[in-house]
This record gives sequence, structure tokens and C-alpha cells, in this order.
Amino acid sequence: MSLTATRPATGRGLLPLLLLGNVAMYTVYLGIGGVLVPAQVAAIDPVHKVTSLGIVAGVSAVFATLFNPIAGALSDRSGRRNPWILGGAIAALGVFALLGHADTVLLVTIGWCLGQAAMNIYQAALTAVVPDRIPADRRGVASAVVGLGVPIGGTVGVAIASATVGAPSTGYLILGAIIAGAALAFTAFTREPRRPAQPTAGLGEQVRVFLSCLAHHDFRWAFIGRALLVLGYFTVSAYQLYILTDHIRLPAGLSPAGAVAVLTPISMGAMALSTIVGGVLSDRLDRRKIFIGASAVLAGVVMLIPVVSPTWTGMLLFGGLNGLAFGCFMAVDTALVTLVLPRAEDAARDLGVLNIANAGPQIVAPFVASVIVTTTGYGQLFLVGGALSVLGALAIIPVRGVR
Repeated sequence: MSLTATRPATGRGLLPLLLLGNVAMYTVYLGIGGVLVPAQVAAIDPVHKVTSLGIVAGVSAVFATLFNPIAGALSDRSGRRNPWILGGAIAALGVFALLGHADTVLLVTIGWCLGQAAMNIYQAALTAVVPDRIPADRRGVASAVVGLGVPIGGTVGVAIASATVGAPSTGYLILGAIIAGAALAFTAFTREPRRPAQPTAGLGEQVRVFLSCLAHHDFRWAFIGRALLVLGYFTVSAYQLYILTDHIRLPAGLSPAGAVAVLTPISMGAMALSTIVGGVLSDRLDRRKIFIGASAVLAGVVMLIPVVSPTWTGMLLFGGLNGLAFGCFMAVDTALVTLVLPRAEDAARDLGVLNIANAGPQIVAPFVASVIVTTTGYGQLFLVGGALSVLGALAIIPVRGVR
């Protein structure tokens, strides 16, 4: 056997492994967070499922918000990414093996909190691989590849979760094995350049340095835009199973879980298309903001469809168009963010701070959504989500360092 055949991947060979790592990550996030946890909560507490899910999702998102930047800073300080990727994934497998047996809302909350913590250790280190190892002129392509993890992983995760919704312990175990296997493959076949470990600072200095990136003008506005768009998206998507159960008129014989399994590939297929097109075109045209703004506006406008037409046909149309908008936004916005990082040597830490714009809105969204649904209904939920998405588009305008 030649040495070339076993040499760890670098350069272009890194992209397929990044895709694998991100596919596995979103397989877990969308399979567990989108189907298994809501179904488990509904089975345990069917009367108060909306409020209970709001508590589970909101509290667990606190752990995601805290652990991602902390894990990013620790991987920066250690000068390594791969050990954190592998450690986070193995920890997640152990947690998910137990979560499937939870029989109270409290146990589900604790289990998903621990699962979020482990997954965000994995995510923080994996996310930093792009600014660590990908040249700036290929960030759009790399971000598109990374972005494909959402539609591919989402489709796979929802399919697995929908097929095992009656036996959640099996579903959790399968999804945990997927993330652990992907981490093993990534760490075994990527060559990690050693970076100098950073000295340990005092607690006050760590907090100051940790938040200093938000003082950077362009990074701050990118943070705000991402936070608003993600808040709008998760205000609706976190309750997709319940929307399909209580708000949308489904065809006879189609269960809500079955509807999720049909809707997800449509949405994710559209997301994959726009991820690739948006990432590649933004590189070729050297323009980011126009793609980000247009896709955020589209994400806001399509929220009107289920309000006007709360039907299965309307939901299918909404799913496809929303997938197009969200895929393009995330691919190009990720490329933009890597170009406005304040300091390259703090990439994982700063991307961890940015991930507060991903995880933080998930803390707020379930509580806000549960209040909206219980007081005014699901229609208002879409209107609020649409308004937040449009505000996210406007927030990109002040970014000066990227066109």
C-alpha cells in the first residue's frame, strides 16, 4: 500500500470530511431536536406539550450558548481541534444512549441539555477548521460545502427519527452512533497543523477578551443579522411537528410525523441547491451582502404562505421557498463572517461568540413561541418569524469590510 493512500487529508481533500462532519452534526440536531424530543415531550405531557417543549428547548439552548464559545476558547488555547471534535462526539453518544429512556419532562430537559453541551463542544472545534485551514478566496465554496450539512443531515436525521419515533431509544442510539462515527473518520483522516497554545489568562481578562470581538464593527453587525434571522427561523421551525398536528389541514391518512418526513426532503433539497449556488456565485462575484439580504427578505416573505393558506399544499410551498432562503443565507453569511473575524488566531473563540447568534435565539424562541401559540395561535407565529427575518436582512447593510 502506498503512503499517499493513507496520508491524512488536507486542502481539497479536507472538504469531503468537513461535509461528513457537518452532515452528522445536523443529522443529530434536526433528527433529535426536530422530531424525537418534541414527540417524546408530547407523549409524556400531551396536554401541556407546547409549554413543556418551550421549557425543554429553551433551557437546553442555554447550554448550547454557554458551551460553544467556551469550548472554542479552550480549543484555541490548546492549539488543537481534533481532540475536541472526537471528545464532544463520544460524550454525545453516551448522553443519547440514556436520553431515549427518559420518562419525564425533567429528565428529557436534563438529557437534552447535556446533549447540547456535548454537541457544541464538537461544533465549536469543527466550525473553526474553515478559517484555520481554508484560504480566504475559497471560503464561499467551503462554506457551501459546510452548508450542505443542513439539508443532507436534516433529511437523514428526520427520516431516521420519523422511522423510530415509536421507539425513541433506538433513534437516539442510531443518531449518537452517526456523530461518533463521523468524528472518528474526521480525526483519523485529517492532518491537523499544530498551532501554538495560548497562555491562560485570569477570569476577568478572559471575559474581556471573550467579548472584545463584539466591539469590532463588522463582526457586531454580522452577529446581529445572524441572530435575527435565526430567531425568526426557529420561532417557527421548533414547533413544526405541532404546527402540522394542530394548524395545517393534512390529507387523510398522513400523520404529522409522516408529514415531517415528506416536507423535510423538499425543504432540504431546496436548501442544498441554494447553498451551492449562493456559495459559488458569492465567490465568483466577490459579493456577499446582496445574497444575504435578498435571502433574508425572502425568508420573511414566505412566512405569509401558511397564514394565508394553512393547507398541506401551502406548507409544501412554504417549505421549498423557506429552504431556498435559509440555505443561501447561511452559506454566504458563513463566508462573510470568516472574512470579518477580528483576529485569525482567535478564530474558534470568535466563531464561538458568533454561535451565540445561533444558539441564543433558540433560548428566546421557544418561550416566545409558546406564549404566541397559547394566546393567539399558530398564524401569529409565522408573522413574527417573518418580521424578524426581514430585520435580519436590514442588519447586514452596515457591514463595511465586505461587499
